[in-house]
Amino acid sequence: MERLVLKESKSTPFVDFDADKEILLIKGQAYPEDAFLFFRPLLEWLKEYLGGKVGQEVRIEIALSYTNTSSSKCIMMILDLFEKAAEQGVNVTLKWICNEHNEYEQECAEEFKEDYTFPFEIVLA
Repeated sequence: MERLVLKESKSTPFVDFDADKEILLIKGQAYPEDAFLFFRPLLEWLKEYLGGKVGQEVRIEIALSYTNTSSSKCIMMILDLFEKAAEQGVNVTLKWICNEHNEYEQECAEEFKEDYTFPFEIVLA
């Protein structure tokens, strides 16, 4: 599967979905003008990738210092895909990295964590 890499901009996060290394990374800030347009290729890539991973491990790392409301909805859509995959036998683990001095980041990660049952670790850095 082809690697998906999107460069970070002022309002969009760096994305590196690498099927060969089996690590998925989203890092930066997420407040694009049209969040659904930005996140659509990520969702499509993940649907295809996760469909073939039953019984295998998938690791996700997220480090978002800021997300607007529409980006948060898109992140929830991504996490919903991981939850569904975990229910179907994919070994999903998520590490959400937060700046230990940024309470907003920590609260955001905690709020997302409440809704999911797959392993979801919040790391303060």
